[in-house]
Amino acid sequence: MTMKEWWLLVGLLCIPLLAVYLHMPPPQLSAALLKWRNAGKSFTFRGRRIFYTDSHGALGSSDVVLLLHGFPTSSYDWKKIWGPLTQRFNRVIALDFLGFGFSDKPRPHRYSIFEQASVVEALVAHLGLANQRINLLSHDYGDTVALELLYRSEQNRTGHLNINSLCLSNGGLFPEVHHPRLLQKLLKDSTFLAPVLMRLTNYMIFQKGIGEVFGPYTQPTDAEFWDMWTGLRYNDGNLVLDSVLQYINQRLKHRERWVGALTSTMVPLHLIYGPLDPVNPHPHFVRLYQQLVHRSTVSVLDEHISHYPQLEDPTGFLNAYFNFIHSF
Repeated sequence: MTMKEWWLLVGLLCIPLLAVYLHMPPPQLSAALLKWRNAGKSFTFRGRRIFYTDSHGALGSSDVVLLLHGFPTSSYDWKKIWGPLTQRFNRVIALDFLGFGFSDKPRPHRYSIFEQASVVEALVAHLGLANQRINLLSHDYGDTVALELLYRSEQNRTGHLNINSLCLSNGGLFPEVHHPRLLQKLLKDSTFLAPVLMRLTNYMIFQKGIGEVFGPYTQPTDAEFWDMWTGLRYNDGNLVLDSVLQYINQRLKHRERWVGALTSTMVPLHLIYGPLDPVNPHPHFVRLYQQLVHRSTVSVLDEHISHYPQLEDPTGFLNAYFNFIHSF
């Protein structure tokens, strides 16, 4: 066999293997993730199924908290603080945004922060809470959705939320001090590379990328990494990453709208911040926040806490949040 024929044979053998790899079925849900899904419900938004969880908690309280998760994960990010929240609030509600978690992930689709804000408003209306004062607690991507909701509330737009308070955490509020990861940059800007990269991204690549935005002493367990990956892969979510990631460009384009709402609102504001965050690095991010958002209070967690503070330090996160809620 000549060298040319040998390489041809290798190539022919690799084609079916590559085809199988690129169409690998999504992983099965763990028992914990299955329990979370089964405890949730869904409603329909413009023909799309949106997953949400709604727990009735503290008796004698009418307070409602609505949780807005980050990229690229899901409402399951709130699992470590869910129980304590139900002991303080009458209703604890979280959703998976369109394109995330157990919600529908249409493709092709033009995902936008504006649409996600409309999803949240539709959920609140669906639950009969349109006239209820809502406490928003958000993280990362959810921070930007929260700012759009805040803008609509400030402008008294039809269907807007009645926001009682807003607590943000480790979101890229300011494009000028936001540092997306390399894969995020490639996916949001490389139109010809994106379809290949999305299919080639596997669990090991995902684990490495997510691990880099957790602190060295607060890394997820193998089971937690796997649950994050499973949530992403559910309904082929890995194939919509490039479309969803347009939110980074939207933040830049609509900075004045969203930062303007943040700096001018009279709604009680708080920021919980993990300072080891490579995406929104310390001290530049928190200095700019304090410089621009004069009416907000800030909780900086321990120096080893990074981009996912509610998962890395749930006790510190809850203490900061409850102190804020009890301050007004």
